[in-house]
Amino acid sequence: MGCTRVELGVQSIFDDVLIKNNRGHLVKKTIAATKLLKDAGFKINYHMMPGLLGSSVSKDFKMFQELFANPDFQPDMLKIYPTVVTKDSELYGIWKKGGYKPLTNKQFEKLIIKIKNEAIVPYVRIQRLIRDVPLSSIEAGPTVSNLRQIIEKETTCQCIRCREIKGEYKLNEPMILDRIDYDASGGKEIFLQFISSPPPRGGDVRRTEGVKQKLYSLLRLRITNNPHSNHSSVNLNHSGRSQAIIREIHTYGKLTDITKRDKKSPQHIGLGKKLILEAEHIAREEFGLKKIAVISGVGVRNYYRKNGYRLKDTYMVKTL
Repeated sequence: MGCTRVELGVQSIFDDVLIKNNRGHLVKKTIAATKLLKDAGFKINYHMMPGLLGSSVSKDFKMFQELFANPDFQPDMLKIYPTVVTKDSELYGIWKKGGYKPLTNKQFEKLIIKIKNEAIVPYVRIQRLIRDVPLSSIEAGPTVSNLRQIIEKETTCQCIRCREIKGEYKLNEPMILDRIDYDASGGKEIFLQFISSPPPRGGDVRRTEGVKQKLYSLLRLRITNNPHSNHSSVNLNHSGRSQAIIREIHTYGKLTDITKRDKKSPQHIGLGKKLILEAEHIAREEFGLKKIAVISGVGVRNYYRKNGYRLKDTYMVKTL
């Protein structure tokens, strides 16, 4: 119980494309919603739709680059669904008259490979790559259903899903704590992760070209700049203008009973607690904050209580 993630049907960040496809909103609404949700501690999953009417392969690629170059966006997760033509849609009539040319399977495959290799950063998770639309319902557009498997050998994607440990953990496997800082929606995001090897020196610290690290555990810490505005529903009542909120903690690997240890899983070996302590240290020592909050589902509140947090409204809060 308890909502900690919101999925937004963004589809495109270009106003001309949004207008042509009758989305009913412009990109400024996406930007405002993203800030509102992040300042309240929510994780954000963008639904993006390449191949829309008025777009192109090159424009779609630039869109994904912009998602992680522009602080107004920076989603935590992505679902990428290509545009398809179905018989009961307005797009069907436009397509039949020659006014719309959908992506082919090959175009979509090449686009996704380019996106995964050149645009994706380590702090985003690609949740899905294609929607389950029955083949019989698709009149035109990409029909491939196992895209992830098809392109796996052609990508060096560093997204969370491509790096998470799954069942490959070995007992006492060496790992390091890595940190990525980036600006997002008027605040500072600090992405902490336990990984198997350090990122390469030089270049863009957000990309780790050619190194397929294993990801064991992660934490998202947000430092907001306007806790008393209408854009924030967390108020920690301290004197500074900034506030700290942990938006996500996740340890990957084989699901393990909380009362047990499994030598093939990194769960329950204290990674989450170490990440929390590091986040608290950053909030206190680097930003001078006296309190920190966590957005938490009801079922895991006791975990935070054991780490010194107490319920305040709908958040778990700790005095630093």
